Amino acid sequence: MLDDFMTRATLAGIGVAFAAAPLGSFVVWRRMAYFGDATAHAAILGVALALALEISIFAGAVAVALIMAFVVSALSGRGYAMDTLLGVLAHSALAFGLVAVSFLSGIRIDLMAYLFGDILAVSRGDLAVIWGGAALVAGLIAWRWSALLTTTLNEELAYASGIDPKLEQLVLTLSLAITVAVAIKVVGVLLIAAMLIIPAAAARPLSRTPEGMALIAAGIGAASAVIGLRGSYVLDTPAGPTIVCVAALCFAATSLLRAVRSGIRAR
Repeated sequence: MLDDFMTRATLAGIGVAFAAAPLGSFVVWRRMAYFGDATAHAAILGVALALALEISIFAGAVAVALIMAFVVSALSGRGYAMDTLLGVLAHSALAFGLVAVSFLSGIRIDLMAYLFGDILAVSRGDLAVIWGGAALVAGLIAWRWSALLTTTLNEELAYASGIDPKLEQLVLTLSLAITVAVAIKVVGVLLIAAMLIIPAAAARPLSRTPEGMALIAAGIGAASAVIGLRGSYVLDTPAGPTIVCVAALCFAATSLLRAVRSGIRAR
């Protein structure tokens, strides 16, 4: 079954969706969209360093994504506006990564594949990394679910309940770094944030509980991957961007549904 490249691509897309969905819910609730974008952009620098040092691209991307996250946490609240700080770091990391890639002599690299993904080239080894990372992220989020929800709701309430908000932030940071690393092959660094945010945002009007939102987001993300891949095959369009387009259409549909419901209730 895994000899078919479309089967591998489909499984890879579903794996990324399962990793991004619960994490994306917290990104939406905490308004961390820029944070996710900055971490994703930093991953291209990790790719360059991994190729230069001849180590796993997954390890390089995770390491640099974690460093970016810790730098943001360290600099926040020190006279910098958060959106400005994240904008500077995100674009700087991407630029330094692209420059670093240009210095790699004797190494053939398809830069577009890392920027926009190359899901059709996913190998069995890539599939193992993606699903292993997805399982790790899902396990981390499930393990700290209640504490993460309490911290997201109110940090003072978290302290009163004996929960350390900094530890929960560390769990989210680690999960985000792993998700970015496993999603590079599927949608690329420029579209990772979209797969984190859009399915979760699309699930919001359809859910009544946090758990329901995470599960619906996973379903929307997985459906976007499957439909996007099929659409890419039929229309001969780039796979990663097509997947994101399908997710965006899902968001438009649920937003329209919410508007219709609001109009009916207003009457």
